[in-house]
Amino acid sequence: MSSSVTPGRPGSGVYPRSPLGESEEGIPTGREVEWEPLVDYRRNGVSETTIHGAVAWAHGSEIIHSFGGNVLCYGRSMMKPITMKVFVDELADLDWRQKAISCASHNGDTEHVAAAQSILSENEWGLMQTPLDVPLVQFGRQVRRARRWYHCCSGEHAAILRGARKKGWNRAGYTLPMHPFFEAFVDELRKTLGADWDPLRVARDGCGLPTVSNTVNELGLLYAALVRQKDDDWIWEAITRNPDLVGGFNRLDSTIIKACDGKVVAKEGADGLLGLAVEHPDYPDGLGIVIKIAHGWNSQATWYIARSILGVLGFELRNPYPLDRQKAYIVPGVVPPKYLETLETIPTWDEWDPDSDRWLYDWSPYKKDWATP
Repeated sequence: MSSSVTPGRPGSGVYPRSPLGESEEGIPTGREVEWEPLVDYRRNGVSETTIHGAVAWAHGSEIIHSFGGNVLCYGRSMMKPITMKVFVDELADLDWRQKAISCASHNGDTEHVAAAQSILSENEWGLMQTPLDVPLVQFGRQVRRARRWYHCCSGEHAAILRGARKKGWNRAGYTLPMHPFFEAFVDELRKTLGADWDPLRVARDGCGLPTVSNTVNELGLLYAALVRQKDDDWIWEAITRNPDLVGGFNRLDSTIIKACDGKVVAKEGADGLLGLAVEHPDYPDGLGIVIKIAHGWNSQATWYIARSILGVLGFELRNPYPLDRQKAYIVPGVVPPKYLETLETIPTWDEWDPDSDRWLYDWSPYKKDWATP
């Protein structure tokens, strides 16, 4: 099957040629990954929905638990706390709210927009290249006109522009991979992953910035490093001081940060990622945990998994909204074997009213009426 772009015309070399996809050496596709079930939703004991994915636990520079395969993916917004390390000195004079919004994938609420806009002078606003968007919250999507500031990455972009100015970098083309910002970002990753590390792929993220491919194990190591470096700069404190600026109302990462009282930095990332940097006495070199959902972002399923993982570490996270006449069940492999006994004590459901949530029926007395004469 030939490309729908005529050979020789711009784009013909990269346009997909087959709906079945093409194999490239060294780049595994989702079909080649040994995904594992992480959680399933059952109605009266029968699984109706099974969520597959991968989980990695890293302590210091060592992977201590891996489940679902060492999947290659893009870190995307999960990388923002690491991205800002490029500008820790240049942005040190920002207030705590401005620092927090620079690491955020926010809902686009009024407080989010105000914090992001305050990073730049008004005559610099035109430099920002986030796509036009509307707030993530439902009412905002219904009544707001699309603006760049509503985009969930507007705080990051504003911080990059301010940091680039203070470094003396040309701000034109700051979203391109040949800009000094991207080179500095890759150097930050190499501090943890090794001086010779290079990404297998660089792609354009949804906000226009370049994003690099990492395995879930690599992402776990990067989040473990966030714990070790928590007192080296302002990033950890900015996030834990202002959790509602990092995501927003009822967002999983904001809820985790608040529930864990400054001991956990959590960050969501598309598509289907959650990173947890955990300060814990059993892991003195820093604990990094990454959850990757195979089919993409699923806040409720990820919430169940995160509740179980954090629960075995001694943190209590509330359950998400209940399922409709289903119950969620965690697959044991999401935690190392030593935590299995504790995992069994952490329910994935809240108290429920059997009069409104009844799903068990004793139909055996009626079976005889159905018997063939």
